[in-house]
Amino acid sequence: MKTDTKTRILEEGSKRVYEKGFNATGLQEILAGAGVPKGSFYFYFKSKEDFGLQLIDENARRHLDRADRYLKDPSKTPLQRLSDYFHDLMSAFEKNGFKGGCPFGNLSLEMGDRNEQFRIRLEEVFKHIKLKMAACLEEARQQGEVPADLDIREASDFILSSFQGTLLQMKVSKTKSHQRVFNLFVFEKLLKG
Repeated sequence: MKTDTKTRILEEGSKRVYEKGFNATGLQEILAGAGVPKGSFYFYFKSKEDFGLQLIDENARRHLDRADRYLKDPSKTPLQRLSDYFHDLMSAFEKNGFKGGCPFGNLSLEMGDRNEQFRIRLEEVFKHIKLKMAACLEEARQQGEVPADLDIREASDFILSSFQGTLLQMKVSKTKSHQRVFNLFVFEKLLKG
């Protein structure tokens, strides 16, 4: 299947921004990697900022599809789904030599206080991720896997924040020991009550 030009630019840009950051990634290297002329970029994107916002949207679409595959899997219990979701994300990070991390977390750190449009778009992505986790946790509550009085929204917010912090710790320590702590506190202490 032939990949269209816009998709090639977004895929190459996603890879480069993930490796180097948004500001350190030049348009020329993205276009060279994608094998497209400069004029093609401006046909699809008004500016580098517009490209970055569309990059967030494309990565969000892919990530939310991935989250659905895990969090809506009817063959597993809700807590097993949630655990598998985080395990998959952290395993991919480990396989990458603890480089990169979460593209949304990385962009939030780099651009969240520099560009209001990026901040708003990233906040929306995190909101959608938390809503998907909350739906899974609500199902876990209905099945008696988590305490009935657990505040689902607060728990989802805390879990996502803890996950982002865990990735940062893994990035600097280059070990997965923080994953063990995340699993212990989230799945054994917070959710099991």
